[in-house]
Amino acid sequence: MAKIVLDLHAIFNKSDKIEAELNRVIEEAVEKRITPVEIIPGKGSGQLKKKVLRFLAQPEIKKLYHRLEKDDKNFGRIFVHFKF
Repeated sequence: MAKIVLDLHAIFNKSDKIEAELNRVIEEAVEKRITPVEIIPGKGSGQLKKKVLRFLAQPEIKKLYHRLEKDDKNFGRIFVHFKF
């Protein structure tokens, strides 16, 4: 089973690039019918993770995925599951 991984460590301070990358991986997952998508905002202060969760909670994005999972073993990782 294929999986898409997006590591945001390299662009953590570039807000416009973060949103563009999130849009890109969501579109790629839908287009290629890949689930899950692993997003790694990192641990840090938690601000980047909050930004990612706000992005994923937008109605036009939320309707695209089936389930959101925050990794209970690794605070700096989020899984987005699609149902096709």
